[in-house]
Amino acid sequence: MNPKSVFETFGGLGIAPALLDIIARYKFQEPTPIQRQAIPIAIEGKDVVGIAQTGTGKTLAFGIPMIQILARSKGQGLVLLPTRELALQVDVELNKIGRSFGLKTAVLIGGLSLKPQIAMLARNPHIIIATPGRLLDHLEHRTAKLDKINILVLDEADRMLDMGFEPQIRRILHSLPKNRQTMLFSATLPQEIMKIASSYMRLPIRIEVAPPGTTVQSVAQEIFVVKKEDKLWLLEKILNEYKGSALVFTRTKYGAKKVAYRVKIMGHRVAEIHGNRSLGQRRDALEGFKSGKYRVLVATDIASRGIDVQGIELVLNFDLPEQAEDYVHRIGRTARAGREGHAISFAMPDQRKEVGAIEFLIKKNLPISKLPGTPPERRQQITLPSGGQPQFGGNRPPQKKFPPRFNRRGSSRNFKPRR
Repeated sequence: MNPKSVFETFGGLGIAPALLDIIARYKFQEPTPIQRQAIPIAIEGKDVVGIAQTGTGKTLAFGIPMIQILARSKGQGLVLLPTRELALQVDVELNKIGRSFGLKTAVLIGGLSLKPQIAMLARNPHIIIATPGRLLDHLEHRTAKLDKINILVLDEADRMLDMGFEPQIRRILHSLPKNRQTMLFSATLPQEIMKIASSYMRLPIRIEVAPPGTTVQSVAQEIFVVKKEDKLWLLEKILNEYKGSALVFTRTKYGAKKVAYRVKIMGHRVAEIHGNRSLGQRRDALEGFKSGKYRVLVATDIASRGIDVQGIELVLNFDLPEQAEDYVHRIGRTARAGREGHAISFAMPDQRKEVGAIEFLIKKNLPISKLPGTPPERRQQITLPSGGQPQFGGNRPPQKKFPPRFNRRGSSRNFKPRR
């Protein structure tokens, strides 16, 4: 990719020549839709509400304008986001672009000591990247000041609200200078976000590269209707069929641990990310997944934010998410940057309501696929005794057969009513 091509594709967005040279160096071929629309507006200093799916290049959509503006001003930038992993990922992306300009960042996240973060703040960083809870810790200890912030970014705002951060976000917003630029990015647009936009933003320009809640078109989506006790059997079948990397989602930390353990027994290289893992363990798991050391990564929703790995072939929802919006976030981990991907979800026969909520949000019917064979009626179960060592128990008695609640007409709308 030569620099001339980059000047042609990014050149009309108002980006400074020095930044265009860096973009060319990292071989970005052309701006994504959210970058094409957001960058010119943000460079002009206007407030932005950006609605875009996960994996569409939002970091550079706000990062390039932020770095360009801060390079010619004395202010600071603040990026608020939901999780530690996402904070670290954004830090990498911003430094990739801003390092040549002497960009200094401070990452304020939980799970680490305050002391090194205080040292980073003492260096007067150009951009503070923080989770809401840890930033409030620093504000309460008076180790961070926000009086110089002239650019604020709320990244994955819908997810921050889902995680209960709205009170913390409002406290932080009250602490910021009123004369600032604010950019808000979200995959969905709940009413709470519109309230924040109307209360704390100045005539924001709304950019919508896809309707709220829509999913990436290059993701092939399907559902298997399966009993709870047959999920692991089906998971093994699917992992044996797909040879590429796979990201498996569960609802709970215990579920993630259990599934990871069983996947390891199946013979696959697997790591897990959930709330019971330390930051170091989560970082090692993510890096191992990126490098190919682990083929399968099992994650919960909260811990999965910031998973930005190219080439994930399969996202598998072992458990349906509690919130339909999380379905959009989950499957956005595959088919990133225009690539193709596959998303498979396991729905139990009594989860008609959950599937319907997802279909309503994404405005399409999810096709139901036939099970690849007949689940075994009798199976060995692994139990963990008090000593913690796995033991194989005896066979279970045959399960009572219930009438099917799904039929095969291509959509979960054909659920049969429960009796």
